[in-house]
Amino acid sequence: MRRRIAGSSDIKDESLSPAGELRVQWASREMPVLQLIGKRFAKSKPLKGIRISACLHITTETANLALTLKAGGADLTLCASNPLSTQDDAAAYLVAEQGIPVFAIKGEDNKTYYKHINAALNHKPHITMDDGADLVASIHKERKELIGNIIGGTEETTTGVIRLRSLEQEKRLKYPIIAVNDAQTKHFFDNRYGTGQSSIDGITRATNILWAGKKVVICGYGWCGRGVALRAKGLGAHVIVCEVDPIRALEAVMDGYQAMPLLEAAKIGDIFITVTGGLHIIDSEHMLAMKDGAIVANSGHFNVEINIPALEKLSVDKKQIRGSVEQYTFADRKHIYLLGEGRLINLAAAEGHPASVMDMSFANQALCVEYMVKRGKELKPRVYPVPDEVDKEVGKLKLKAMGIAIDTLTPEQRKYLESWESGT
Repeated sequence: MRRRIAGSSDIKDESLSPAGELRVQWASREMPVLQLIGKRFAKSKPLKGIRISACLHITTETANLALTLKAGGADLTLCASNPLSTQDDAAAYLVAEQGIPVFAIKGEDNKTYYKHINAALNHKPHITMDDGADLVASIHKERKELIGNIIGGTEETTTGVIRLRSLEQEKRLKYPIIAVNDAQTKHFFDNRYGTGQSSIDGITRATNILWAGKKVVICGYGWCGRGVALRAKGLGAHVIVCEVDPIRALEAVMDGYQAMPLLEAAKIGDIFITVTGGLHIIDSEHMLAMKDGAIVANSGHFNVEINIPALEKLSVDKKQIRGSVEQYTFADRKHIYLLGEGRLINLAAAEGHPASVMDMSFANQALCVEYMVKRGKELKPRVYPVPDEVDKEVGKLKLKAMGIAIDTLTPEQRKYLESWESGT
């Protein structure tokens, strides 16, 4: 094993690069929108001279985003946004073959994780790209000297947007950030179809369970929860949704699922999946109510949705029984199985979202970075939506890549829709 440890990178094993290259190329086949943007970037160089620090899941899909930004002239440095999400071969390829500095090792501890974030920030970015807002939080807490050089940033995920809006509400956000997560071509597709498929994939790989006939309890019915519910139902599971929002709970019922309080669901559930972005959704009282053999997994960004310290305290024994499965034994000999250390199960035990879904998410990222470079200095320190023209452009490019044509309004139809004068 040849670990690369230097001022420019810290990865597991540089010799993994050939395997990483093949997998990055495989992912690129399913990312035609990003390829189209990359070709335009290579000609126009809209990011020339721009330093970017990106805290993202270091996967084959992210590697394709990195190559697109590099084609646009960006000077890019990457670090991981989750200790378990790095694909070491993809990281090796970016470092060894593409010369892009990467600070990420799958399984790194918390100390190393934040050391890597700071290493990426040493790049003195003009643009930040974040997935969960740990990079931005580190800047605002510990690296305030960097703020003067920063034009703006982007944020990839629901949890990060929540954190950044909190920072904005406290009037402490120091530079503008685009909430890429909120683009229609992101949350409708990435969160629903991507999280739905990849979460089920991660749990299946970790456990090799049969979903048919299982009672699957989904905590949270946002776009991610909707996607997981849809896929679990498709595999024959009986889906129970637990929500605090009455409208979402009503929607779940109308979609054909059962809704109930989590404490009731805890007594009958076989598999529990948290997708809320909240804290201690599954807590001591729920674990005590669970039956022997319950499987618990998280698909929210941080590993706080399941109260793991409480699970440790309730247990008399703990052991690893499969690659991503820890068995916790209670005093009454009941077992609860925690998957992927309570971290993002789709990345901890599988490969994350399919490339074709990330194609749209990362196309939004690339175009929003371009927009921020052009317009960022005009913007106030706020969290901004993805510009409508960017969102629609991504949708158009995706349809074009899929060989799908759609209708357009005639001038007469457009005038009618924009007028108030015509009635019955």
